[in-house]
Amino acid sequence: MKIKHVNTSYIKWLSAEEMHNESKEWRLELEFLNDEYLFFEDLIKWNTLQLINFQSYAKSKEIIEKLSNSIKTNDALIQLVQKHENSLEVIDSKGDQQKETYKNEHKTLLILFKNHLKEHRELKLSLFDILKKIKKTEKQKRIIDVE
Repeated sequence: MKIKHVNTSYIKWLSAEEMHNESKEWRLELEFLNDEYLFFEDLIKWNTLQLINFQSYAKSKEIIEKLSNSIKTNDALIQLVQKHENSLEVIDSKGDQQKETYKNEHKTLLILFKNHLKEHRELKLSLFDILKKIKKTEKQKRIIDVE
């Protein structure tokens, strides 16, 4: 997974409760992405023949691989965020050193989360763009066949 720089200096001022709430939001959004992935898989299943006919098999396979990798990354992030949320309960009773470690972990998760969302959007746009082109050509074929 590539890590790109995200400005996270504001985390120094977040309270433990705010970081916990932010982590909950991340987890909910990641769980929603799981539903989107199921939808994407169904779209691909419904349009498999068109995908293969429309473009090369290699390109179709590449999109499916990207989807598969994104699903794996999403599952891993859900586990990391869940672990992060659970560790906050332990941190409250610990010293400043562990609180700093938690904040650094929070920063890292924020970067991973933002990068994953960006990659998800790119995948979604490319998939919908291809499916839109497929539907457009199918519609043109139907119009030609009717005439």
